Amino acid sequence: MSAAPQVDSPNYQPPTWDAIREAHVRIAPRIHRTPVLTSHSLNAIAGAQFFFKCDNFQKTGSFKIRGAANAILSLTDAEAAHGIVTPSSGNHGAAVACAAAWRGVPSYIVMPKNAPAVKCRAVESYGGHITFSEPTITSRQETSARVQAETGAILIHPYDNDRIITGQATAAKELLEEVPDLDAVFAPVSGGGLLSGTCVSAKAIRSDIRVFGCEPARADDAYRSLASGILQSLDSSDTIADGLRASLAPRTFAILRRHLDRVLLVTEEEIIGSMRLVWERMKIIIEPSSAVAIAPLLRSGAVAALNLPGRPDGALPKLGIIFSGGNVDFSSLPF
Repeated sequence: MSAAPQVDSPNYQPPTWDAIREAHVRIAPRIHRTPVLTSHSLNAIAGAQFFFKCDNFQKTGSFKIRGAANAILSLTDAEAAHGIVTPSSGNHGAAVACAAAWRGVPSYIVMPKNAPAVKCRAVESYGGHITFSEPTITSRQETSARVQAETGAILIHPYDNDRIITGQATAAKELLEEVPDLDAVFAPVSGGGLLSGTCVSAKAIRSDIRVFGCEPARADDAYRSLASGILQSLDSSDTIADGLRASLAPRTFAILRRHLDRVLLVTEEEIIGSMRLVWERMKIIIEPSSAVAIAPLLRSGAVAALNLPGRPDGALPKLGIIFSGGNVDFSSLPF
């Protein structure tokens, strides 16, 4: 296995709206159409109308099954014959293991040795074979290459893959089908598969909608990459948002440079506080990576500072937030 495919940003053509619609048709029989929830108390705190796309209720507990199902169900029999290999901090690994089981082929998941135990158990519960690596991107890539050489499995990259991106894009598609007049959409960013798909999908539906990425300050490679115009790498991070410890790839960087409005950074304290607030007020479980998408909006004056266009009816802005997952280790809660 080589490193993630290199994409020539100026010439790269992102997935099309037709490809996203085809992906949705392909995976719809297998996944949940997750609910969009609201919260009057969180609206009052932020001074906005929130609409939460709850992929914490998705199969395997995260949005990752969307991309994994699309990528794996798109493979030819010859491509899938020896199984699937992928590096993952947890949620993508569980999704690949699940989708590989649907396809009837083995899955080999390379996970950092500090991955949450609950995510390791999830991978194993879907039949995935785990190989542990050091908690760095370099080690994960090297270990994935070794496992692929040993098994002959095909690599399904967690985010540097157009079929993964089009699958993830279906979350924003569903959100805007239910709430078509959103002013902006917010999603967490790590490798950028979800955020890239959200950009392409949302702006295909509504060219004037704004899309914001939300990122831990301790894992700020996307923020630095977009600010500098040069792809930055972060080999490791200790953010509590364990699902957001990867770095952008050339493919996702190319999409975000063209379509993303801005990246908003949040502290570890804001992540933990937002996660707890959602648990308390909405009575649902989200993981730290999900909390990153709402954390920047709960600061005093944060929504006004975004300078969103005023609504014709004078109402508060309507903001869509993608809750990416709900896989939490209850034995080590941060609060």
